[in-house]
Amino acid sequence: MIGKLEQDQRVRLDWLQIIAVLGLLAVGAAFIHSATATNEVFASRPWFRQPFFLHIVYGLVGLAAATVVCMADYRWLARWSLVAYWACMLLLLGVFVVGKEVYGARRWIDFGPVQIQPSEFAKIGFIFMMANFLSRPLDELRQPGVFWKAIGLMLLPFLLILKEPDLGSALLFLPVGLVMLWSAGAPQKWLIKLVGGGVVLITLLLVDILFAPPSWRFKLEDYQRRRLLVYFGMNFAANAPEAERARLRREQRAHSYNVEQALISVGSGGWLGKGWGQGQQITLGYLPRAVAHNDFIFSVIAEEKGFLGSFIVISLYSVVLFTGIRNAAQARDRLGRLLAAGVVTLLFSQIFINIGMNIRIMPVTGVPLPLLSSGGSSVLCSLIAMGLLQNIHLYRRNY
Repeated sequence: MIGKLEQDQRVRLDWLQIIAVLGLLAVGAAFIHSATATNEVFASRPWFRQPFFLHIVYGLVGLAAATVVCMADYRWLARWSLVAYWACMLLLLGVFVVGKEVYGARRWIDFGPVQIQPSEFAKIGFIFMMANFLSRPLDELRQPGVFWKAIGLMLLPFLLILKEPDLGSALLFLPVGLVMLWSAGAPQKWLIKLVGGGVVLITLLLVDILFAPPSWRFKLEDYQRRRLLVYFGMNFAANAPEAERARLRREQRAHSYNVEQALISVGSGGWLGKGWGQGQQITLGYLPRAVAHNDFIFSVIAEEKGFLGSFIVISLYSVVLFTGIRNAAQARDRLGRLLAAGVVTLLFSQIFINIGMNIRIMPVTGVPLPLLSSGGSSVLCSLIAMGLLQNIHLYRRNY
């Protein structure tokens, strides 16, 4: 009887989704190795400290964590959502006290042999908390107090991560929270007003940042403002004194260099690419080696495997996303549907932003490409999210 039950559980796993996830992990390890093979920073490291090997290790740890998440009923896991949410908020606060500062930002906590990025774990904690909070009777969701409490749950991690500063990761909480509110059945007129107000506010902020005199501008980190200027094609030297123009033009070339080289990498791959490990943008150092294996890993794949490689990567992501949508549609209750909706929205947002900044339709924000970019916290949390989708699929018919 037990053997039959175990066989039934194996059959009910979403194997198409699992194969796509494993494929993405394998592609990530291969091209992280390609992107770092000529990097002098990693040349002196032993093989077990190379980024591609660490990617494999984090992938295995993440798969183990995903298995644990998959085995426990998500309804039981949701009971701990309040603890998980506030633990993540404490970690985000801890970043400001004991966090490691890199390039002027505090985003990591150093635990000796490993570093964690609390913002990645906060995404999972937020999805659990939001889903549990919103899986209540529809009549309660129509109460203004409940609606604004949900907005507060979304804004708290948003503001803490924005303060690090990490604008890209902070912005991810907005589409995830709004989609979960919509999926839960929150009044559409409130959501429309909220989104409309947000669009107006963002437009005013962009106008202020891009066109207002320095004394009137909204306070923003210099690198963030320059990224926006590069994205919108603004001239750094516009209206500047003659003595400053040469320096500002040099700054503009320096800050637009990464995105220009990423776009060249994507375009130079052609149909079939230059071959694994043969990307000239990487080998010659035109695509900055410090970010090639994380922020711009898609550019590496596009140059070395061309349109075909890019198509395969996007196809694998499409399988993950569409099977996730199917998991949401087949969930046995509102809690499962909301959890799946949150995970799918988070993955889609990260994929869209990262690939978008590689092909210059989105500004550079430092958002990693799930399962492909180098980064332990990102890989681990992405796999936990995939384990949650498997959990929802596994228990979809247990009434």
